Amino acid sequence: MTKTEFTSQSYTAHEQHYKDNSKVFHRLQNKGSIDYWRHERMFLTLMPFLGDKKNKWLTVGDGVGTDANWLQSQGVDVMASDISDIILKQAFELGYINNYSKQNAEQLTYTNNSFDYVFCKEAFHHFPRPYIALYEMIRVAQKAVVLIEPEDIGIQMPLIIFVKNILDRFSPQWINRIWKNRFSFEEVGNYVYKISEREIEKVAMGINLPCIAFKGINDYYSTTVDLSQPSSNRKVFNKVKRKIKLKNNLCRLGLIPYQLKTCVIFKSSPTEEEKIKMKAQGYKFVEMAINPYLNE
Repeated sequence: MTKTEFTSQSYTAHEQHYKDNSKVFHRLQNKGSIDYWRHERMFLTLMPFLGDKKNKWLTVGDGVGTDANWLQSQGVDVMASDISDIILKQAFELGYINNYSKQNAEQLTYTNNSFDYVFCKEAFHHFPRPYIALYEMIRVAQKAVVLIEPEDIGIQMPLIIFVKNILDRFSPQWINRIWKNRFSFEEVGNYVYKISEREIEKVAMGINLPCIAFKGINDYYSTTVDLSQPSSNRKVFNKVKRKIKLKNNLCRLGLIPYQLKTCVIFKSSPTEEEKIKMKAQGYKFVEMAINPYLNE
């Protein structure tokens, strides 16, 4: 199979992912659930960028319209997009979203700087060629691209790298006994393409962008726990919060990396107000070095 054939097969699989759509809107229909609370914690990292309601947003890989729905609840003008518009059309008809568009993330049909912000939450790791998609998102954004994605422990966790370097002397396969999800795939057919701060930094430096920002997030998910239960179920809800709190404490000690990371790639420098809000929320803000050879 050629690369072109595989890429086409991958996008086709994702386009046909929602065959049984009987429960796809459960999160939107049940906003008092523990599951909704989990995802809203991630959405809340966007708050520093929601001050100006005139800004236009594009969500990418927003299969059900959940991301656009939350942004709309904050008074934001947003266009929801996905490789398939079947479910988005239903979300629009049910009143969950105001606008939608069928878009392949690698070939967005919008002109340069069409949106102030482009938002991609837990979809980047589904793309067969995610960095092509990322450059497309940067192209159509005027102010920034925001990703919320799983973090690559193979880059962010020095202990894993240390152990891997030792084991590689004997066999490159031995690390797989410890690093169980090194080659991680999901049922829809994608390799889980996780991100790291260093990779995002290199993207920004390569195309002379001014700055980037990061905020770590921990989550809890289990197939043995019914997270669709209401948050009023204190037994389950408290268990979820305890699990997250433990991970947060380990991250603060530097023992493990965060599970997820909000990565903001700025095309134009944020306002002082946005910087203050980011700092208050715990963002790490990184100014890029100025290219001394192409700075005219």
